[in-house]
Amino acid sequence: MAADQPTVLVVEDEAAQREVLSYNLESEGFRVARAENGEEALMLLDEEHPDIIVLDWMLPNVSGIEVCRQIKTRPETRNVPIIMLSARSEEVDRVRGLETGADDYVVKPYSVVELMARVKAQLRRTRPAAAGLRLEYEDIVLDSETHRVTRSGSLLKLGPTEFRLLTTFMEKPGRVWSREQLLDRVWGRDIYVDTRTVDVHIGRLRKALCQNGGGDPLRTVRGAGYALG
Repeated sequence: MAADQPTVLVVEDEAAQREVLSYNLESEGFRVARAENGEEALMLLDEEHPDIIVLDWMLPNVSGIEVCRQIKTRPETRNVPIIMLSARSEEVDRVRGLETGADDYVVKPYSVVELMARVKAQLRRTRPAAAGLRLEYEDIVLDSETHRVTRSGSLLKLGPTEFRLLTTFMEKPGRVWSREQLLDRVWGRDIYVDTRTVDVHIGRLRKALCQNGGGDPLRTVRGAGYALG
């Protein structure tokens, strides 16, 4: 399983629906985390760090609307896209869902093919490389489909870990990533790696980026981590 495989959190109280959704998402190459109610969903947020959330409106105890509101008020999760699923098809319900912070609203019964397309569309916005898009930052170009990186037109030699590190930085230029966040994104949540390993691979990435000249685009933020630019 790829460490940088996007994670989808599926929040659905109906077991059959939850399994159908999970099966289809896994078939499309996503890693799936499952929650059957709002409380479990909010708890899993900190453990799973999902890239996108598929959230049912009608949940026991804590409603999907309330879960959505809480996710969007937390600074660390407010940018995670939410696709809300609901049997409510009235315009007023759709508007309420979107105003609460949902990024998309899908009415049940829905087409699984359409839902998969909507998940990918949201991901293109937040994880463009995972959707196979080309990333550019100043004179650096990363093609996630061909796994090629060039700087000022010259091809760079990067190992697979350095490639995943650079992808993470180029998806969000300027964002400061802590060593722990980089370990989660690049090495995977289920693998134990010492945080000092991150520093070693950052050093290799810096060397690779500057192999044909040019300044070091990576910034070390003391006590916080690393950023691009």
